Amino acid sequence: MKHDPLSPELPGTDRTRHRRLREQGSGDRAVLDAVLAAGFMCHFGVVVDGHPMVVPTVYGADGLHLYFHGSVASRSLVAAPGATVCVTVTHVDGLVLARSVFEHGVNYRSAMVYGVPRLVTDPAEKLAGLRCLTEQSAPGQWDYARPPSRKELAATVLLALSLEEASVKIRQGGPDDGDGPDAALPIWAGTLPLVTTVGREQADAALPDGIAVPPHIADRVGARLG
Repeated sequence: MKHDPLSPELPGTDRTRHRRLREQGSGDRAVLDAVLAAGFMCHFGVVVDGHPMVVPTVYGADGLHLYFHGSVASRSLVAAPGATVCVTVTHVDGLVLARSVFEHGVNYRSAMVYGVPRLVTDPAEKLAGLRCLTEQSAPGQWDYARPPSRKELAATVLLALSLEEASVKIRQGGPDDGDGPDAALPIWAGTLPLVTTVGREQADAALPDGIAVPPHIADRVGARLG
């Protein structure tokens, strides 16, 4: 299925307008794409039966859509088509420790995507979306592992959420109290970077002897995520 490209600038809407800390916001779609490309876990918020639900799930982004999926039994995903949702992606990059507790903060990159998700029914797009989702979390795994069967595809709900309406915020740097009265206090201030890396692979206990770790997995050990 062909989709028109999105504008390089994020359109401002009442939901995406930055009301606080506007200097941390960005209207550049390339910044949104970078935040989404750096992760694979999102939180999907939707109202089901009058009650809010926020569900963590993996996603894939292709520059036009976020793809996310689940079992056909998932109430949140089944309810989502036709309902406005909010999907958030957040990367925590460090703790900002100031001279006063009031000025403490967090360095982060975050994105919020709003819209009505579309149930993917086209077989080719469904496979492409699932590939996008798989490759985002484990690059190279789609071509290595067994592809989904017709039964498995039928048991999987895949939703596509347009990236048209989104909001991005990024906070970087150290404390903001270095030029205020507290700067004279004999208190250490600075940042504690937080980094997530890929650990050593752990083979399944049922794995027969002689099956080597494939290069696309072995090569990721020690790699930084986010």
